[in-house]
Amino acid sequence: MLFAMSKSPSIVLTRLDVQRLDEVLNTLDAPVDLLEALENEMLRAKVVSHTRVAPDVVTMNSTVRFADETSGREMVLTLVYPDKAGPEGTISVLAPVGIALLGLKKNQSIDWVGPNGRPLKLKIIDIEYQPEASGDFHL
Repeated sequence: MLFAMSKSPSIVLTRLDVQRLDEVLNTLDAPVDLLEALENEMLRAKVVSHTRVAPDVVTMNSTVRFADETSGREMVLTLVYPDKAGPEGTISVLAPVGIALLGLKKNQSIDWVGPNGRPLKLKIIDIEYQPEASGDFHL
């Protein structure tokens, strides 16, 4: 698998995100390896109500400050559905980094193999915005 994880920390997804991501998986024509990687993450996640998710969890439409510990590069990106990706500062949930970030908590790290087999070690530094914590359930 192109985008396999070598270490899988526990992740949390909201029921609402899982329902919306299921629709994405069923309707999108994307590379099979990316679809499978996202599906595998969804299958291993602990699923909770969108009203009960902790504010330090990366949910869909969250703005996340994270670091690639292998390069030391720090980034702030908003995790979005594929149809909203493209504008600067967004990352699709179907991009390797997007799949890796989904469901992680602040201070968690994940080892991920990115494009061209490059190893990534991503660490969540902060969740600058989480829709559920702000009551924005319509996003």
